[in-house]
Amino acid sequence: MFASQSYYLFAFFIYLLVMILISWYVSRKQKNASDYLLAGRKVPLFLTLGTTVATMVGTGSSMGAVGYAYENGWAGALYGVGGATGILLLAWLFAPAREQVFSTMSEELASYVDNHKRVKQILAVVIYLASIGWLGAHLIGGGMYLSWLTELSNTQAKLLIGVGLAVFIILGGYSAVIWTDSLQAIILFIGFILMAYFSIQAIDGVNSLKKSVLIAEQGLFSYKNVGLLPAISMFLAVLVGVLATPSFRQRIYAADSVKTIRRSFILSGILYLFFAFLPALIGTSAYLIDSSLDNASYAFPYIALNVLPVYLGGFILLAGISATLSSASSDAIAGVSVLIRDIYNRGNNVVQNEATQLLVSRFAMLVTILIALLLALWSNDIVSYITKMISILMSGLCVMGVLGRFWSSYTWQGALATLLGGAFAGVLVGANNQWLQLFGNPIIPSCVSALLLGIVTSLLTQQHQMLDLSNNKSEQSQ
Repeated sequence: MFASQSYYLFAFFIYLLVMILISWYVSRKQKNASDYLLAGRKVPLFLTLGTTVATMVGTGSSMGAVGYAYENGWAGALYGVGGATGILLLAWLFAPAREQVFSTMSEELASYVDNHKRVKQILAVVIYLASIGWLGAHLIGGGMYLSWLTELSNTQAKLLIGVGLAVFIILGGYSAVIWTDSLQAIILFIGFILMAYFSIQAIDGVNSLKKSVLIAEQGLFSYKNVGLLPAISMFLAVLVGVLATPSFRQRIYAADSVKTIRRSFILSGILYLFFAFLPALIGTSAYLIDSSLDNASYAFPYIALNVLPVYLGGFILLAGISATLSSASSDAIAGVSVLIRDIYNRGNNVVQNEATQLLVSRFAMLVTILIALLLALWSNDIVSYITKMISILMSGLCVMGVLGRFWSSYTWQGALATLLGGAFAGVLVGANNQWLQLFGNPIIPSCVSALLLGIVTSLLTQQHQMLDLSNNKSEQSQ
């Protein structure tokens, strides 16, 4: 291992040690599962803002978006624009959910169909799987960063990231997440701004960027590189992901007020909109410097290691790793919240003391991270992993949330049809190469299928219920 690689590995361990120390410090005040998973529902504005920004600038926004820009120019900014739009919509549509004192997304969505038991059980499983899916994506990204830094194998790097995450998050819970996320958000923005600056310098200025074959005459957001429909699909996939990601709902439930949520989400959306173009700059610059990378996802660490000074490159890659860890920790917390409250507690009627609740929550965290790590060991394609997972698991959750929130005629049968319709369309399109090439990813057919089936099924079952009610009244009058 070269001296620079030893330095990077040493810097990673120092970074991880700092995160663990912060986690240990905040864990001292935790007394029960609520403290561990929701930080006592007292998270103020600046911490909500910090943790939201850090989570949004995760694996997809850093490595995924940079890699997408490496292949498609300004289209890499679609990830950030979609995410910014999603968080602004979340502030507008769902911030009032804080008033209902929900603890999990499955509780919220089930409340829209009168807390139907079957729907809540299915939602708990789906949302837990979605959280594991996101967590796996972040472990993939973190492993790629560390692999490039140290020349460890992908498997070794993923295992090291997984173990580091497990120690940090099991110890500190959500309180550790919000404090370390806020610190990481600062590192992330400084790191990405520096990287974009040095990338532009390496290609002799913005004019070289404009003349690139990835950008010149390729239209708004370089959509001609991917096609109009696939470009729209990428934007919608990220938007839907934000609206349906359990970790963003966790911020709503843990904040101290609706006002705090709205302010922090709006500020996060504005900051993220600015950030959206940094990965596109970095990815396109990487292509101009070397267009022969085997894996586009490596464009980010390639710039850090080959364009920047050694020590600055290490700092940038630590910023990338912090992006993956901050997002991973948030998704892990959201997943464990569902596992404990909506799956474990439903099948366990024994009243537990506070210490036992805390112990069970930490054990559930260990199990969740292990499952996600196993999934991460099977995949290396971040963008494909994320978009397919969103289409199959999350399009139905997104549509269900919108219909349930704003349509009073939505029924529990319609909710189940929404989930099944979104998942079925996602699998069907994902398995057909011609359809996948046409749409770019399955998000459009998945959302349309979920929406239509949810509406039609609700109308049919509502009509049937009204007919049964009318017949019962007739029988009673006789």
